[in-house]
Amino acid sequence: MTVDTALTKEVAILKDQVNQADLPVGLKTKALEMAERLARVAKYGGYSNEYERVRHYLDWVLDLPWSKLSQDQVDLNKARQILDQYHYGLGKIKERILEYLAVLKLNQAKGITRAPILCLVGLVGTGKTSLGPSLAEAIGRQFVRIPFGGMGSALDLRGQSRLHPEAEPGQLIKALKRAQTSNPVIMLDEIDRVAQEGRADIMGVLIELLDPEQNSQFTDYFIDYPFDLSQALFIATANNTNHISPAVLDRLEPIQMPSYSDEEKITIGRDYVFPQVLKECGLNQENLTIEEKVWPQLVRPLGFDAGIRTLERTIQSICRKIAKLIVEDKGQHFEVNQNNFKEFIQTW
Repeated sequence: MTVDTALTKEVAILKDQVNQADLPVGLKTKALEMAERLARVAKYGGYSNEYERVRHYLDWVLDLPWSKLSQDQVDLNKARQILDQYHYGLGKIKERILEYLAVLKLNQAKGITRAPILCLVGLVGTGKTSLGPSLAEAIGRQFVRIPFGGMGSALDLRGQSRLHPEAEPGQLIKALKRAQTSNPVIMLDEIDRVAQEGRADIMGVLIELLDPEQNSQFTDYFIDYPFDLSQALFIATANNTNHISPAVLDRLEPIQMPSYSDEEKITIGRDYVFPQVLKECGLNQENLTIEEKVWPQLVRPLGFDAGIRTLERTIQSICRKIAKLIVEDKGQHFEVNQNNFKEFIQTW
Protein backbone atom coordinates (compact mmCIF):
# COMPACT_ATOMS: atom_id res chain seq x y z
CA MET A 1 0.00 0.00 0.00
CA THR A 2 1.41 3.39 -1.00
CA VAL A 3 1.64 6.34 1.39
CA ASP A 4 -1.02 8.27 -0.59
CA THR A 5 -3.43 5.32 -0.43
CA ALA A 6 -2.92 4.98 3.31
CA LEU A 7 -3.54 8.71 3.80
CA THR A 8 -6.70 8.55 1.70
CA LYS A 9 -8.07 5.72 3.84
CA GLU A 10 -7.12 7.60 7.00
CA VAL A 11 -8.96 10.70 5.81
CA ALA A 12 -12.03 8.63 4.92
CA ILE A 13 -12.10 7.23 8.48
CA LEU A 14 -11.70 10.75 9.85
CA LYS A 15 -14.62 12.03 7.76
CA ASP A 16 -16.80 9.23 9.12
CA GLN A 17 -15.80 10.22 12.65
CA VAL A 18 -16.75 13.84 11.98
CA ASN A 19 -20.11 12.80 10.51
CA GLN A 20 -20.89 10.60 13.49
CA ALA A 21 -19.65 13.07 16.13
CA ASP A 22 -22.16 15.13 18.11
CA LEU A 23 -20.77 18.53 17.13
CA PRO A 24 -22.46 21.93 16.86
CA VAL A 25 -23.86 22.38 13.36
CA GLY A 26 -21.52 25.19 12.37
CA LEU A 27 -18.47 23.39 13.67
CA LYS A 28 -19.43 20.13 11.93
CA THR A 29 -19.68 21.99 8.62
CA LYS A 30 -16.29 23.57 9.22
CA ALA A 31 -14.74 20.22 10.22
CA LEU A 32 -16.10 18.48 7.11
CA GLU A 33 -14.69 21.21 4.90
CA MET A 34 -11.29 20.75 6.52
CA ALA A 35 -11.56 16.97 6.11
CA GLU A 36 -12.27 17.49 2.41
CA ARG A 37 -9.16 19.62 2.22
CA LEU A 38 -7.23 16.79 3.80
CA ALA A 39 -8.62 14.43 1.20
CA ARG A 40 -7.29 16.67 -1.57
CA VAL A 41 -3.90 16.90 0.12
CA ALA A 42 -3.77 13.11 0.43
CA LYS A 43 -4.89 12.58 -3.16
CA TYR A 44 -2.73 15.12 -4.94
CA GLY A 45 -0.02 16.32 -2.62
CA GLY A 46 0.83 13.47 -0.34
CA TYR A 47 1.97 14.11 3.20
CA SER A 48 2.61 17.75 4.17
CA ASN A 49 2.82 20.02 7.20
CA GLU A 50 -0.64 21.30 6.31
CA TYR A 51 -2.01 17.77 6.60
CA GLU A 52 -0.46 17.43 10.07
CA ARG A 53 -1.89 20.76 11.28
CA VAL A 54 -5.41 20.07 10.04
CA ARG A 55 -5.40 16.54 11.44
CA HIS A 56 -4.19 17.87 14.80
CA TYR A 57 -7.04 20.38 14.87
CA LEU A 58 -9.71 17.83 13.95
CA ASP A 59 -8.44 15.41 16.60
CA TRP A 60 -8.93 18.12 19.24
CA VAL A 61 -12.41 19.02 17.97
CA LEU A 62 -13.50 15.37 18.04
CA ASP A 63 -12.13 14.79 21.54
CA LEU A 64 -14.02 17.65 23.21
CA PRO A 65 -17.30 17.01 25.12
CA TRP A 66 -19.45 19.50 23.21
CA SER A 67 -22.76 18.19 24.52
CA LYS A 68 -21.80 15.62 27.17
CA LEU A 69 -23.28 16.48 30.55
CA SER A 70 -22.94 14.53 33.79
CA GLN A 71 -26.10 14.17 35.86
CA ASP A 72 -26.00 16.01 39.17
CA GLN A 73 -26.85 14.07 42.32
CA VAL A 74 -27.20 16.76 44.96
CA ASP A 75 -27.82 15.03 48.29
CA LEU A 76 -26.92 17.20 51.28
CA ASN A 77 -26.56 14.24 53.65
CA LYS A 78 -24.15 12.51 51.26
CA ALA A 79 -22.31 15.78 50.70
CA ARG A 80 -21.89 16.26 54.45
CA GLN A 81 -20.51 12.72 54.79
CA ILE A 82 -17.99 13.31 52.01
CA LEU A 83 -16.84 16.62 53.48
CA ASP A 84 -16.46 15.04 56.93
CA GLN A 85 -14.63 12.07 55.46
CA TYR A 86 -11.89 14.15 53.80
CA HIS A 87 -11.79 17.29 55.96
CA TYR A 88 -11.57 17.64 59.72
CA GLY A 89 -13.04 20.74 61.37
CA LEU A 90 -13.86 23.66 59.03
CA GLY A 91 -17.42 23.70 60.37
CA LYS A 92 -18.38 27.11 58.98
CA ILE A 93 -16.79 26.37 55.60
CA LYS A 94 -18.69 23.08 55.31
CA GLU A 95 -21.96 24.79 56.20
CA ARG A 96 -21.33 27.42 53.52
CA ILE A 97 -20.67 24.71 50.91
CA LEU A 98 -23.85 22.87 51.92
CA GLU A 99 -25.80 26.14 51.58
CA TYR A 100 -24.20 26.55 48.14
CA LEU A 101 -25.34 23.06 47.12
CA ALA A 102 -28.85 23.67 48.46
CA VAL A 103 -29.19 26.83 46.34
CA LEU A 104 -27.79 24.93 43.33
CA LYS A 105 -30.40 22.17 43.75
CA LEU A 106 -33.33 24.59 44.09
CA ASN A 107 -32.20 26.61 41.07
CA GLN A 108 -31.76 23.50 38.94
CA ALA A 109 -35.34 22.49 39.75
CA LYS A 110 -36.38 25.80 38.17
CA GLY A 111 -34.14 25.33 35.15
CA ILE A 112 -31.56 27.87 36.33
CA THR A 113 -27.97 26.75 35.76
CA ARG A 114 -26.18 29.73 37.25
CA ALA A 115 -24.41 29.29 40.56
CA PRO A 116 -22.41 31.64 42.77
CA ILE A 117 -18.64 31.34 42.32
CA LEU A 118 -16.90 30.58 45.58
CA CYS A 119 -13.37 31.84 46.19
CA LEU A 120 -11.57 30.11 49.06
CA VAL A 121 -9.07 32.56 50.55
CA GLY A 122 -6.46 31.47 53.07
CA LEU A 123 -2.85 30.77 53.87
CA VAL A 124 -0.86 27.89 52.40
CA GLY A 125 -1.85 24.47 53.72
CA THR A 126 -5.30 25.40 55.05
CA GLY A 127 -7.10 22.97 52.69
CA LYS A 128 -8.34 25.28 49.92
CA THR A 129 -7.42 23.11 46.94
CA SER A 130 -8.52 19.82 48.52
CA LEU A 131 -12.09 21.09 48.92
CA GLY A 132 -12.54 21.17 45.14
CA PRO A 133 -12.50 17.37 44.56
CA SER A 134 -14.77 16.90 47.59
CA LEU A 135 -17.32 19.34 46.17
CA ALA A 136 -17.21 17.57 42.78
CA GLU A 137 -17.65 14.14 44.37
CA ALA A 138 -20.54 15.44 46.47
CA ILE A 139 -22.57 16.33 43.37
CA GLY A 140 -21.30 13.60 41.05
CA ARG A 141 -19.32 15.78 38.66
CA GLN A 142 -15.84 15.47 37.19
CA PHE A 143 -13.16 17.68 38.73
CA VAL A 144 -10.36 19.51 36.91
CA ARG A 145 -7.82 21.97 38.26
CA ILE A 146 -6.15 24.83 36.40
CA PRO A 147 -3.05 26.17 38.20
CA PHE A 148 -2.59 29.94 37.88
CA GLY A 149 0.63 30.18 39.91
CA GLY A 150 3.25 31.79 37.67
CA MET A 151 0.94 31.98 34.63
CA GLY A 152 2.40 34.74 32.45
CA SER A 153 0.04 35.14 29.50
CA ALA A 154 -3.68 35.07 28.76
CA LEU A 155 -2.80 32.76 25.86
CA ASP A 156 -2.11 30.06 28.46
CA LEU A 157 -5.86 30.15 29.15
CA ARG A 158 -7.18 30.97 25.71
CA GLY A 159 -4.77 29.09 23.46
CA GLN A 160 -2.92 30.23 20.35
CA SER A 161 -4.14 30.76 16.84
CA ARG A 162 -3.45 27.88 14.45
CA LEU A 163 -1.43 30.30 12.34
CA HIS A 164 1.41 29.82 14.83
CA PRO A 165 3.61 26.76 14.48
CA GLU A 166 2.95 24.10 17.12
CA ALA A 167 -0.11 25.99 18.40
CA GLU A 168 -2.09 24.35 21.21
CA PRO A 169 -5.44 24.98 22.89
CA GLY A 170 -5.47 26.83 26.21
CA GLN A 171 -5.78 25.38 29.69
CA LEU A 172 -9.58 25.66 29.70
CA ILE A 173 -10.03 23.48 26.63
CA LYS A 174 -7.40 21.01 27.87
CA ALA A 175 -9.26 20.76 31.17
CA LEU A 176 -12.53 20.03 29.39
CA LYS A 177 -10.86 17.30 27.36
CA ARG A 178 -9.60 15.68 30.58
CA ALA A 179 -13.04 15.94 32.18
CA GLN A 180 -14.90 14.60 29.11
CA THR A 181 -17.99 16.52 30.23
CA SER A 182 -18.97 20.10 29.53
CA ASN A 183 -20.17 20.71 33.10
CA PRO A 184 -17.27 19.73 35.40
CA VAL A 185 -16.21 21.48 38.56
CA ILE A 186 -13.31 23.68 37.40
CA MET A 187 -10.94 24.88 40.09
CA LEU A 188 -9.09 28.10 39.23
CA ASP A 189 -6.23 27.58 41.65
CA GLU A 190 -4.20 30.49 43.09
CA ILE A 191 -5.65 33.19 40.85
CA ASP A 192 -3.75 35.81 42.84
CA ARG A 193 -0.36 34.37 41.91
CA VAL A 194 -0.24 35.08 38.16
CA ALA A 195 2.89 36.82 36.84
CA GLN A 196 2.80 40.59 36.98
CA GLU A 197 3.44 41.07 33.25
CA GLY A 198 0.34 39.11 32.24
CA ARG A 199 -1.96 40.00 35.14
CA ALA A 200 -4.21 42.49 33.31
CA ASP A 201 -4.85 40.19 30.33
CA ILE A 202 -5.40 37.12 32.50
CA MET A 203 -7.87 39.00 34.69
CA GLY A 204 -9.69 40.02 31.50
CA VAL A 205 -10.13 36.37 30.52
CA LEU A 206 -11.28 35.54 34.06
CA ILE A 207 -13.98 38.19 33.83
CA GLU A 208 -15.31 36.45 30.72
CA LEU A 209 -15.10 33.00 32.31
CA LEU A 210 -16.90 34.02 35.49
CA ASP A 211 -19.61 36.09 33.83
CA PRO A 212 -22.70 33.94 33.04
CA GLU A 213 -23.62 36.38 30.27
CA GLN A 214 -20.33 35.74 28.48
CA ASN A 215 -19.02 32.27 29.27
CA SER A 216 -21.67 30.53 27.15
CA GLN A 217 -19.68 31.77 24.15
CA PHE A 218 -16.12 31.25 25.37
CA THR A 219 -13.82 31.05 22.35
CA ASP A 220 -10.41 29.45 22.46
CA TYR A 221 -8.10 30.89 19.79
CA PHE A 222 -6.97 27.42 18.68
CA ILE A 223 -10.43 25.82 18.45
CA ASP A 224 -11.86 29.05 17.00
CA TYR A 225 -15.45 28.13 17.83
CA PRO A 226 -17.54 29.08 20.89
CA PHE A 227 -17.72 26.53 23.70
CA ASP A 228 -20.59 26.76 26.18
CA LEU A 229 -19.16 26.94 29.72
CA SER A 230 -22.39 28.11 31.33
CA GLN A 231 -23.06 24.65 32.80
CA ALA A 232 -19.62 24.35 34.42
CA LEU A 233 -19.15 25.13 38.11
CA PHE A 234 -16.18 27.33 38.87
CA ILE A 235 -14.47 27.52 42.23
CA ALA A 236 -11.40 29.70 42.83
CA THR A 237 -8.65 29.79 45.44
CA ALA A 238 -6.27 32.54 46.53
CA ASN A 239 -3.81 33.25 49.31
CA ASN A 240 -5.20 36.78 49.53
CA THR A 241 -7.31 39.11 47.41
CA ASN A 242 -4.81 41.96 47.07
CA HIS A 243 -3.71 40.96 43.57
CA ILE A 244 -7.15 40.10 42.18
CA SER A 245 -8.70 42.83 40.07
CA PRO A 246 -11.86 44.47 41.49
CA ALA A 247 -13.86 43.40 38.43
CA VAL A 248 -12.97 39.73 39.00
CA LEU A 249 -13.48 39.99 42.76
CA ASP A 250 -16.94 41.42 42.13
CA ARG A 251 -17.93 38.13 40.48
CA LEU A 252 -16.66 36.00 43.37
CA GLU A 253 -17.92 35.16 46.83
CA PRO A 254 -14.79 35.12 49.02
CA ILE A 255 -14.78 32.64 51.90
CA GLN A 256 -11.99 33.03 54.45
CA MET A 257 -10.29 29.75 55.32
CA PRO A 258 -9.32 29.68 59.00
CA SER A 259 -5.97 28.64 60.41
CA TYR A 260 -5.88 25.31 62.23
CA SER A 261 -5.42 25.14 65.99
CA ASP A 262 -2.80 22.78 67.43
CA GLU A 263 -5.56 20.44 68.61
CA GLU A 264 -7.06 20.30 65.13
CA LYS A 265 -3.64 19.64 63.59
CA ILE A 266 -3.05 16.74 65.98
CA THR A 267 -6.30 15.11 64.90
CA ILE A 268 -5.65 15.78 61.20
CA GLY A 269 -2.09 14.51 61.42
CA ARG A 270 -2.96 11.38 63.41
CA ASP A 271 -6.20 10.36 61.68
CA TYR A 272 -5.84 11.70 58.12
CA VAL A 273 -2.23 12.45 57.14
CA PHE A 274 -0.33 9.70 58.99
CA PRO A 275 -2.26 6.71 57.49
CA GLN A 276 -1.90 8.19 53.99
CA VAL A 277 1.85 8.82 54.34
CA LEU A 278 2.39 5.32 55.71
CA LYS A 279 0.78 3.93 52.56
CA GLU A 280 2.81 6.21 50.27
CA CYS A 281 6.06 5.08 51.92
CA GLY A 282 5.27 1.38 51.66
CA LEU A 283 4.69 1.03 55.40
CA ASN A 284 1.80 -0.07 57.57
CA GLN A 285 0.70 0.45 61.15
CA GLU A 286 2.71 -2.59 62.23
CA ASN A 287 5.92 -0.86 61.13
CA LEU A 288 5.48 2.46 62.92
CA THR A 289 3.55 3.86 65.86
CA ILE A 290 3.74 7.37 67.22
CA GLU A 291 3.16 7.91 70.93
CA GLU A 292 0.22 10.21 71.67
CA LYS A 293 2.36 12.55 73.79
CA VAL A 294 4.71 13.18 70.83
CA TRP A 295 2.08 14.73 68.54
CA PRO A 296 2.34 18.25 70.05
CA GLN A 297 6.05 18.26 69.13
CA LEU A 298 5.25 17.05 65.60
CA VAL A 299 2.64 19.76 65.13
CA ARG A 300 4.97 22.60 66.09
CA PRO A 301 8.59 21.48 65.61
CA LEU A 302 9.87 24.85 64.34
CA GLY A 303 7.16 27.29 65.42
CA PHE A 304 3.62 28.19 64.31
CA ASP A 305 2.28 27.29 60.87
CA ALA A 306 -1.27 28.24 59.84
CA GLY A 307 -1.72 25.19 57.64
CA ILE A 308 -0.62 21.57 57.73
CA ARG A 309 2.15 21.60 55.11
CA THR A 310 4.91 21.57 57.74
CA LEU A 311 3.13 18.79 59.62
CA GLU A 312 2.86 16.74 56.41
CA ARG A 313 6.57 17.18 55.70
CA THR A 314 7.45 16.23 59.29
CA ILE A 315 5.42 13.01 59.10
CA GLN A 316 6.90 12.20 55.68
CA SER A 317 10.40 12.69 57.08
CA ILE A 318 9.72 10.27 59.95
CA CYS A 319 8.25 7.64 57.62
CA ARG A 320 11.21 7.88 55.23
CA LYS A 321 13.64 7.34 58.10
CA ILE A 322 11.67 4.30 59.27
CA ALA A 323 11.59 2.92 55.71
CA LYS A 324 15.39 3.23 55.55
CA LEU A 325 15.81 1.44 58.88
CA ILE A 326 13.59 -1.43 57.71
CA VAL A 327 15.46 -1.80 54.42
CA GLU A 328 18.75 -1.86 56.37
CA ASP A 329 17.35 -4.80 58.42
CA LYS A 330 17.47 -2.85 61.69
CA GLY A 331 13.98 -3.93 62.68
CA GLN A 332 10.38 -4.25 61.50
CA HIS A 333 8.57 -2.22 64.13
CA PHE A 334 9.52 1.17 65.53
CA GLU A 335 7.93 3.58 67.96
CA VAL A 336 8.50 7.32 68.04
CA ASN A 337 8.17 8.40 71.66
CA GLN A 338 9.23 11.22 73.97
CA ASN A 339 12.64 9.66 74.50
CA ASN A 340 13.67 9.33 70.84
CA PHE A 341 11.56 11.79 68.81
CA LYS A 342 14.52 14.20 68.41
CA GLU A 343 16.22 11.49 66.34
CA PHE A 344 13.43 11.74 63.77
CA ILE A 345 12.44 15.42 63.59
CA GLN A 346 14.24 18.74 63.55
CA THR A 347 13.51 21.00 66.51
CA TRP A 348 14.82 24.28 67.88
